[in-house]
Amino acid sequence: MNFSWHIFINLGVLSMALLVGTLLRAKFKFFQKYLIPNALTAGFLVLPFYNFILPKVGLDSIQLGEITYHLLGLSFVALGLRPSPKKQNTHKPAVFATVIGVLSQIIFQAFLGLGLTFILMATIFPDLFPTFGFMLPLGFAEGPGQAYSIGEAWKIYGVENAGNIGLTFAALGFVICCFGGIFLINHGLRKGWVSEEELQHMRHEESQSGVLPRGSSPVPNSYATTAPDAIDSFSLHLALVFMTYFFAWLTLKGITALLGMLGPVGHELAANLWGLNFVWSVALGLLVRWLMKISKTDHVIDSSTITRVSGVCVDLMVTSAIAAISLTVVSQYWLPILVIAGIGSVTTFYGTIWFCSRLFSDHRFLRTLFIFGVSTGTISTGLALLRAVDPEFESPVAIDYTYASGIAFAIVIPLILIINLPLKTMKTGNPVYTWITFGVIFAYMAFILISYALISRKRAIGQKNRLWFRETGGASVETKVN
Repeated sequence: MNFSWHIFINLGVLSMALLVGTLLRAKFKFFQKYLIPNALTAGFLVLPFYNFILPKVGLDSIQLGEITYHLLGLSFVALGLRPSPKKQNTHKPAVFATVIGVLSQIIFQAFLGLGLTFILMATIFPDLFPTFGFMLPLGFAEGPGQAYSIGEAWKIYGVENAGNIGLTFAALGFVICCFGGIFLINHGLRKGWVSEEELQHMRHEESQSGVLPRGSSPVPNSYATTAPDAIDSFSLHLALVFMTYFFAWLTLKGITALLGMLGPVGHELAANLWGLNFVWSVALGLLVRWLMKISKTDHVIDSSTITRVSGVCVDLMVTSAIAAISLTVVSQYWLPILVIAGIGSVTTFYGTIWFCSRLFSDHRFLRTLFIFGVSTGTISTGLALLRAVDPEFESPVAIDYTYASGIAFAIVIPLILIINLPLKTMKTGNPVYTWITFGVIFAYMAFILISYALISRKRAIGQKNRLWFRETGGASVETKVN
């Protein structure tokens, strides 16, 4: 029978790599010490196979790119469907400060990446495409799925391999997150930014190995909302996610048909919208959840279960994204990747510490560590770093980010929508599109700096020569987990 097996063979290879990555994390101290996510290890394990061996039997990185694209959409659907968290241990000033902390790194990375790109184009790399530097915030702060999806949409401007370059930046971001995050924890301990007691959790076996030891009690992390003889609760949640993703596809198809009536301009805009598939996915997820709420059927959605669905998508997405990196493309762009990623990593590390230690007034080290994690990886890596210091999430850091992430995502949408404008300058020769892009970035920066000044007040420029702002009367008291 001539059935297609490619999707399942690829998922089988990725799943096998995830299992091997889990085994390596459980058995070897290196992976435990640096809290390296199993998906990151798995991706690098199969990367050489997808570059040199598997293409000979019909499996290639293009298929992995498609898997990454759809897993991103599915994870954002789950994000939209997830019920709002219960209002506990949070307050509005901390949530808004978290929004500013997250936005500060995205916007600074965008400004730095774009600026360095134009410097490289004017000096040693004239053939670089003008949006190359946007892969810094897309790969570092947004994640591999968004970087690949938006990069692939640039093909309509004649830019090839941008999606693959985005995956490379994302992979480098994960590496910086793991090693930089652990260095930050240890450095914070030596400098008195975090107490010794707060790091005792890192020595627990399950925190290091990533697997509960034999004989320990399983941890319940989801609840059934259906009778199993009718339908399994997990099946119901999967059906909701796939149905909503189907609705997102229908919506995009309808918009594409309408835009097609506008001619070439409409077709170009439609192609850009397909690259922003994840935006439509989360929007349709929110819409379906709202419809279920007004019809009084939203009680069947369990927050923990829908989070598990999202977690499955993210783990597989990260593995496939890293495995999809083309080493041939990397070899062509190694110099600008090294320059922009290298400078971006250093400035993100030190910039996050300086900015966040003055931005926040409570749990400063925990919040700084978490924002560094999500600014170089994903929410999963941010939570992994936070869990090293706050394993039970007793602090309000994680719950504050849950609220802040939705606000930050909404605020950053205009930046995502104008991210293609420098390519219009390349296509038309009109520099006004590039100036608009810089104008929007400067507007974001003004908003961030004004908000930062209002939140931080006297701390805003206090101790400006110190990396970490020290409160009078003690260094680590305010970071202690309540």
